Amino acid sequence: MSESRAFCPRCGDPVPEHSRSDANGGSGGAVSEGDTGAANDPLRPDAEVELCDACYFDDFDFVDAPDRIDVRVCSQCGAVYRGNRWVDVGAEDYTDIAIEEVSEALGVHVDVSDVAWQIEPEQVDQNTIRMHCYFTGVVRGTPVDEQVTVPVKISRQTCTRCGRIAGDYYASIVQIRAEDRTPTTEETERAEEIANRIVAEMEATGDRNAFVTETNETSDGLNIKVSTNKIGKKIANKMIEEFGGTVTDAETLVTEDEDGNEVYRVTFAVRLPPYTPGEVIDLVDDEDGPVIVRSARGNLKGVRATTGERYEASYEEGNSPDAHRLGSLEDAVKTTVVTVEDDNAVQILDPETFQAKTVARPAYFDPDAETVPVLKSRAGVHILPDDSDD
Repeated sequence: MSESRAFCPRCGDPVPEHSRSDANGGSGGAVSEGDTGAANDPLRPDAEVELCDACYFDDFDFVDAPDRIDVRVCSQCGAVYRGNRWVDVGAEDYTDIAIEEVSEALGVHVDVSDVAWQIEPEQVDQNTIRMHCYFTGVVRGTPVDEQVTVPVKISRQTCTRCGRIAGDYYASIVQIRAEDRTPTTEETERAEEIANRIVAEMEATGDRNAFVTETNETSDGLNIKVSTNKIGKKIANKMIEEFGGTVTDAETLVTEDEDGNEVYRVTFAVRLPPYTPGEVIDLVDDEDGPVIVRSARGNLKGVRATTGERYEASYEEGNSPDAHRLGSLEDAVKTTVVTVEDDNAVQILDPETFQAKTVARPAYFDPDAETVPVLKSRAGVHILPDDSDD
């Protein structure tokens, strides 16, 4: 072995060549001409101090670990407080959270290569998890290992979101109403589905301020309280898109925030059309027969029960032409077809008297049918579409 001219500044022993190479960040390769001897020059203040292996390992800390880690978790939703905000981590239990927090807090010396490690959690009590951490690696060609134990204290609190929910906080109200009627079960259920879907989509993007505070049925409709005005507006617009109608909004000043800015609560009033798909109506001052409503989005649209021809209300009438309700497709009863008289008439049995009666033959009538659904009302007896065949 060649004699080294480098000596440990602490104990005076010669520094082996491999130690000097490792300390210089190399593997024993050549040093450039301009750097020759710079790391060993005792007259230079920036010269790198090389220790022998014994002195190096006296000061060597394999693992840098905190004495204790405190974790704040929401007892309601399981969110973890990190930095200056609550974060949804999706952990199944607090042990998963503790392992993740310890993993992020541990540090390994930069000189160690081939590092391997594992963590074994020990549940001490409901709020304490002792994390046993085992490390192995190689430094200056020497295998090293270390074990550290980090206690993790779980502090159960209530996050901002859950606190707001518990306090019935809301920023917007969506009122589902209908003109000259109460909203149907389908309409109110759909409004709740829309609200929950919008909240789920916003939560998926990391928005923790999105939630439905409360849904409340009233005698004239449904009220939905939500956490943001954005959610309220989306619910209202989606209802109009699907069912037709109009929406208006009104702001109410409720408070000021910590910066002195005015905070408003917005009410979105959704007013659905008076007629719903499937209803049968008799238009006032119209002699062409009842209309089976198909859509109330924009102008009311449907088909004539007498001919099966398409009907659409005028722009002025919109989705609420002047009409009387006769019933709906659900009110139809089956009756027997006696005979097809011609292209415009068919003979059926009256569903109440069971006497043969001639009624109008609409285009959707199946001439081979033995029975047909009919609606008997003050406007007469009319054959309705058999929606069970759709």
